[in-house]
Amino acid sequence: MKKPSRRQFFKIMGATGAALLAGRSGTSASELHQVNNDTIGMLYDATKCVGCKACMSACKRVNSDYGSLAYEQASFDSDGLWDAPQDLSGSTRTLIKLFKESDKEWSYVKYSCMHCQKPSCVSVCPVSAMTRDKLTGTVDYNKDACIGCRYCQIACAFNIPKFQWDKAIPQIVKCDLCKNTNLLKKGITACAETCPVGAIMFGKRKELLEEANKRLRENPGRYVNHIYGEKEVGGTNHLYLSGMQFNKLGLPILKEEAPAEFSEKIQHTIYKGFIAPVALYSTLCFVAIKNMKKGQESDGKDPIDGPEGQGGDHR
Repeated sequence: MKKPSRRQFFKIMGATGAALLAGRSGTSASELHQVNNDTIGMLYDATKCVGCKACMSACKRVNSDYGSLAYEQASFDSDGLWDAPQDLSGSTRTLIKLFKESDKEWSYVKYSCMHCQKPSCVSVCPVSAMTRDKLTGTVDYNKDACIGCRYCQIACAFNIPKFQWDKAIPQIVKCDLCKNTNLLKKGITACAETCPVGAIMFGKRKELLEEANKRLRENPGRYVNHIYGEKEVGGTNHLYLSGMQFNKLGLPILKEEAPAEFSEKIQHTIYKGFIAPVALYSTLCFVAIKNMKKGQESDGKDPIDGPEGQGGDHR
């Protein structure tokens, strides 16, 4: 049987790869991400927030005894009145910050996990330590499965997951919607239950969107005409209303397409069944062996006949 030439080999491999991608692309339309508005979440209205940080205290109090995660006590200022961490951390799941553009333009903003409809942290986690509940939409973390790679931190568009650098046995820390604490016991997150001014509303995503749209219609001069999280990165379950532009509140300007969709298309096409990597490796081996033979032949040595180039040992 005649062996294929190198050019023919590349043609075969190229055709095979194209066929694989084409076959996948033909079914990808039915696998496109669909937003589930029956999941649970929160609507944060920055125009209502007074910066009392009761939500932060409630989050620390309610979640401090969950599992082996020992939360640090709140750190206060010199007067003992104001708990003011600078960022989310290994001991802070919920954060209230103040942003000020001028004396007339300022706003508080709440930071916690966005519970994305298509979470990048879940997509990149190699051991499924990050998971998303299909029913509730809650993005959760399993410390027993985690290997500490911190890919979730890098992948998150909102910079939410935090690593416990100060712990001997560190974990990733993020809001889980009080999945195993307040939500389990009372059916509501601790922050939403505690907020004294109703700045945090808890419920199903479709109800939160209805309420947000109602507020935009009834008070158009009060808000930026946009519900942050409705479409960003495929949609999130933590939604925002604000009187200031969201990028001025530290919330990134993002596209509607979820980054996880793009990465998963690559993983599920090029790497599906590990066919493409094996094909690439085979191609590289073929080229390497071919070049090695050419190099030996150019030196006047036959790789089969041995170092003397005459078919063996001549004595």
